[in-house]
Amino acid sequence: MAVTTLIADSAVVAKRNLIKIKRVPALIVFTTLSPMMFVVLFAYVFGGAIDPATGGAAYREFLIPGIFTQTIIFGTITTGAGLAEDVTKGIVDRFRSLPMAPSAVLAGRTLSDVVNNAIALAVMAVTGLIVGWRVRGSFLDALWAFTLLLIFAYAASWVMALLGLLIPSPEVIGSAPYLGIFPLTSFANTFVPPATMPTPLRVFAEWNPISAVTQAARDLFGNADPDPTVPVSTAWPLEHPQLYTLLWAVAIVAVFAPLASRQYRRAATR
Repeated sequence: MAVTTLIADSAVVAKRNLIKIKRVPALIVFTTLSPMMFVVLFAYVFGGAIDPATGGAAYREFLIPGIFTQTIIFGTITTGAGLAEDVTKGIVDRFRSLPMAPSAVLAGRTLSDVVNNAIALAVMAVTGLIVGWRVRGSFLDALWAFTLLLIFAYAASWVMALLGLLIPSPEVIGSAPYLGIFPLTSFANTFVPPATMPTPLRVFAEWNPISAVTQAARDLFGNADPDPTVPVSTAWPLEHPQLYTLLWAVAIVAVFAPLASRQYRRAATR
């Protein structure tokens, strides 16, 4: 009965958050506009220089999975900003007074942001197809690639949920995480192969979970490195990117979901 109540209450909270997106379409517009700009920048400004043999065509296929990963990680900031806004406006106190499962607020918030990320990925996939990205693998492989991206995004949203409760300021939580996320997504294989990096950065990139998510998507989409002369990484995470991604997702949820739930109870009783 408790599990059923939690699921039902989480669905109600998720619906509330999705309705907010519907009423404020600028949220989804800005969520998708930034990655579209990255596609244009890297595909057409840098693509020709990185991949002159094909005019950037092969690099665009290599790039798009990295943009997918960067997009979903940036998209998790919405979770923290939304919770910070609810705390600031007293919405958390109102939820606390209702006969609902306490964990439903966080579960509903993170689930609704999975939908938000799914919409962003759909827009990005269309944009990628327009600029020349193609899925070389099977339909089921592509479906599993998108699923892996959303699983990791869901896990990362729990990190932002904790930050949103620890820093109950929508302005701060809406910008501060970029200081950590941008280097994390840049020192990875999102834009270039790790083999081209200096040794310390290469090792970091090979074990960076962002690289594993990106590599798993590339493998499943069938998007190969545009330069076959670049050595293929033999690091364990990039040889088993799907497993490494799932291990990180489980570990993140196992650590940050309880921490966020405990912080939510503290915030609600202030």
